[in-house]
Amino acid sequence: MKYIFVSGGVISGIGKGIATASIGLLLKSAGFRVAPIKMDPYLNVDAGTMNPMQHGEVFVLDDGTETDQDLGHYERFLGESLNKTSIATQGSIYLSVIQKERNFEYEGECVDLVPSITEEIVQRISEAGKSKGADITLIEIGGTAGEYQNLLFLEANRLLKLKRHDDVIHIHVTYLPIPSFLGEMKSKPAQMSVRDLNAVGIQPDIILARAERPLDASRIKKLAVSTGLELEDIISAPDVANVYDVPVNFEAGNLTARILEKLNLKRKRKDLKEWRGFLEKVKTANEKVKIGIVGKYFATGDFTLSDSYISVIEAIKHASFDLGFLPEIDWVDSGKLEKDLSQLKAYQGIIVPGGFGARDIDGKLAAIKYCREEKVPYLGLCYGMQLAVVEYARHVLRMDGASTTEVDADTKYPVIHIMPDQKKKLLARDYGATMRLGAWDCLLKPKSLVKKLYGKGTVSERHRHRYEFNNEFVDLFLTNGLDITGTSPDGKLVEIIELKNHPFFVGTQFHPELKSRPLEPHPLFLGFLKAASKIK
Repeated sequence: MKYIFVSGGVISGIGKGIATASIGLLLKSAGFRVAPIKMDPYLNVDAGTMNPMQHGEVFVLDDGTETDQDLGHYERFLGESLNKTSIATQGSIYLSVIQKERNFEYEGECVDLVPSITEEIVQRISEAGKSKGADITLIEIGGTAGEYQNLLFLEANRLLKLKRHDDVIHIHVTYLPIPSFLGEMKSKPAQMSVRDLNAVGIQPDIILARAERPLDASRIKKLAVSTGLELEDIISAPDVANVYDVPVNFEAGNLTARILEKLNLKRKRKDLKEWRGFLEKVKTANEKVKIGIVGKYFATGDFTLSDSYISVIEAIKHASFDLGFLPEIDWVDSGKLEKDLSQLKAYQGIIVPGGFGARDIDGKLAAIKYCREEKVPYLGLCYGMQLAVVEYARHVLRMDGASTTEVDADTKYPVIHIMPDQKKKLLARDYGATMRLGAWDCLLKPKSLVKKLYGKGTVSERHRHRYEFNNEFVDLFLTNGLDITGTSPDGKLVEIIELKNHPFFVGTQFHPELKSRPLEPHPLFLGFLKAASKIK
């Protein structure tokens, strides 16, 4: 097996995840089986208990693993579903080593950072590759060169390089700023980030030079000389309007060929035809469709974090481009809707995504009521489905005070309630990886809109929640116009609700956005965007 480590330098957020995903796509298109793994320096065991405003979206895999959002990039670019071996936080690694020590698996040996932790890291890398039967394992190292947090991941890289010299390369994604007061691209920060790697025994084999614009020959030469690389190993990676252009840009920069040469591999094929076809759809999309996403995980002061809902955004794009539409996506702060709903008139479709807690719930309910009454296409995802049920109970069934017990534990009409096993876990403060997680089968109602969109009777979708539709109220809703069109195979769990005589009003207990791919847009988003495009 071959190994490619990917690190970042100078600043965070320069696109290591996109770079790793793009490299994976290029190698797959060259005929190789690829397995990505994200090495996250956080001491959290997984991403499930982390605030999305700080860390971005929690991406859930089929097996229920709660991961970093970079795994969403991996899945979208590779068009493959990953598993728990594709993520390793520093917290999970420490926990595993400590559990082994408690089980006497080290047989009395002293357990230390090196080699105990580094051996565990190498073991995780090996497991990721084996789980996919990979020819090449891609290891993205979280954080930035020069930080304390990722030193052990870099040490594992160094040790693996010593053992498997010709099978291991390192790609460094670094940044060349253009200070506004100079107007000139500066290479010194990138040079220093490479020196930070050199200081811990790592010499990168290839540099992906991120900057606002393409590097000129002078900067490429300066960077090559200062880092000890050949000119061909400095790959320009300028900003792009569409992240899906990155693999094609890398291919044009001869990245695939340089990687294969350094790993002593021969290209088996060259096939980016479908990906280029998708990009052509992006370029030719011209009919604008305006979508509002109503939520609370958007802003802290003047700072807005779109990463909180990145899978929703990408799912909208996938469906829009496939249909020839150019999406215009706006954030709508639910806290501001309670007093003024007029801003919703600008949108052809509204999405209320997942979330937790009572904050700004009235704004979301007001948006849902507006969509229902004004016949505006609506897609409710997880919490957005639950709140659609609450809104219908309050304003159509006249159940005053109806709510979810997440918000009002003493409500007279608990139309959404917590499952008994989840209640026990919350009382025990057992929060980590205890929600209803991962892929679950869903049985679709014959002749329903969702069955028509999916084109089949049973689907598998990913979940992440503690609260469910209260079955005590099922008959009441069914006899009063709210259709339940998706359930668990045994019929005990409500998965999808619909409204008839409406352009599009669908709520899902699951997260369909997690399975949307550029080459395979999700059926529900396709249906939603089609309906939205007809609203003038």
